[in-house]
Amino acid sequence: MKVLVTGGAGFIGSHLTEMLLAEGHQVVVLDNYSTGRPENLSQLPDTTNLQLVECDITDHKKIKPLFQGVSQVFHVAALADIVPSIQAPFAYHNSNVDGTISVLEAAREAGVKRFVYAASSSCYGIPDVYPTPETAEIRPQYPYALTKNVGEQYVRHWSQVYGLPTVCCRFFNVFGTRSRTSGTYGAVFGVFLKQKLAEQPLTVVGDGTQTRDFTYVTDVCRAMMMAADSDLNNEVLNVGTGNPQSVNRLVELLGGEKTYIPKRPGEPDCTHADISKITKLLGWQPEVPFEEGVARMLKNIQYWANAPLWTPENIEVATKDWFELLGDV
Repeated sequence: MKVLVTGGAGFIGSHLTEMLLAEGHQVVVLDNYSTGRPENLSQLPDTTNLQLVECDITDHKKIKPLFQGVSQVFHVAALADIVPSIQAPFAYHNSNVDGTISVLEAAREAGVKRFVYAASSSCYGIPDVYPTPETAEIRPQYPYALTKNVGEQYVRHWSQVYGLPTVCCRFFNVFGTRSRTSGTYGAVFGVFLKQKLAEQPLTVVGDGTQTRDFTYVTDVCRAMMMAADSDLNNEVLNVGTGNPQSVNRLVELLGGEKTYIPKRPGEPDCTHADISKITKLLGWQPEVPFEEGVARMLKNIQYWANAPLWTPENIEVATKDWFELLGDV
């Protein structure tokens, strides 16, 4: 069938595009390359059925014709990370909220049969319950988390009001090859892999005992594809492993020296997905063990050669607003 992926040249989107192409679909990718990279797609084994369009999803007039004849939409495009969302909240609202409405309307107007939204588990903030179910209270701690959840609410509202069949997948700590290599200080893997390449100490936040439900990117993409092929409608599904790993375990697998930097406000000590709902409704289970996922990234470590090198000193500068504005949250 003909499918469309927003943000398809990015980290998750490029893996999703590759998997959709492997199944024989015609794939339309929309990306403005704010974080995506053309080479993420140019190196795929087969791009015969790929149409790549450089555009901004907020430009509704431009993207609307691209949805004609599309059966499934995977809305992955978004601005990510905590620090820049604190520093530029308007840009995050424009991309993650206005952009989502633009994509929803294009899908609705084209009569798309399935709409899958890449939601974020950051909406839970610091939850009361572990493992955390989809019914947990929504407590976004910073603008990125807020805008992703507002986008999710719009997706569900378009299902409720306009009858657009939707599923929202709340991702937990996605990692894997092709993860972002540029931009403001963010995800731990990009930071650590560049530090390892540069033979610099790995900057461990706090004491490193905090745990994250690290979920390999291909498992996440498989969950989205299964959701798109299902009969579910207006559902929210956690996508994680249910098996959190500590940052210290990650450091152990990567190897090398380490140094410690202050714990940050507004971050949970643990993320732990309750995946019973997606297991029951879709039969989905994670397949890539944490150790294997890390090994795959180490095998491709040169991908992060041009990533920014973070040190305790420039991390302190980059996260200054984070500490000042969220210190009392």
